[in-house]
Amino acid sequence: MKRSVLYALGLAIAALGPASCSDAPEEAAPTPQASTRAAAEPQAGQAQPWSDPDAPAGIEVSEGRLMLPAVSGNPGAVYFTIRNMSDADQEIRSAWVAGAATAMLHETQTQGGTARMRHATQVPLPTGETVRFAPGGLHIMAMDIGETLEVGGQTEVTLTFASGDKVSFPAEVRAPGDAGG
Repeated sequence: MKRSVLYALGLAIAALGPASCSDAPEEAAPTPQASTRAAAEPQAGQAQPWSDPDAPAGIEVSEGRLMLPAVSGNPGAVYFTIRNMSDADQEIRSAWVAGAATAMLHETQTQGGTARMRHATQVPLPTGETVRFAPGGLHIMAMDIGETLEVGGQTEVTLTFASGDKVSFPAEVRAPGDAGG
């Protein structure tokens, strides 16, 4: 039942269509820059990955956290690390955050010294690689966050892959400015 409700919510969000953080025309999402990718081996001191039994084999998510906005009504940001230790490339197509009205994949890009956020229509996750969603790079924008999400609590984040497979993981709710991994 929970999966079907999550699936229905994901379809409803997808039906709303993509929006953009910038006034620039939308273009195809680039492959994440080398700075967002890391070797597949976990680093010393990293949090243990979350294991979702319904996720595709070999997909691990760790360090999930939702940064609440400094100004009420502004969007929050979700950061995490995802590893693909499977035999097949994956591609993240959408996100859902419990307690937010909508959620979108975004990427911060700097051009001419100006940083802009833009909608990322897809995020490649090649086999054997790790992709980090972190401040200044890839992230999930969580819009219209409800009052039920409070600092110190948790929320659930669900990523949907191009294949239709999904992975859900917990994200610690943090105060504005506390984005550390």
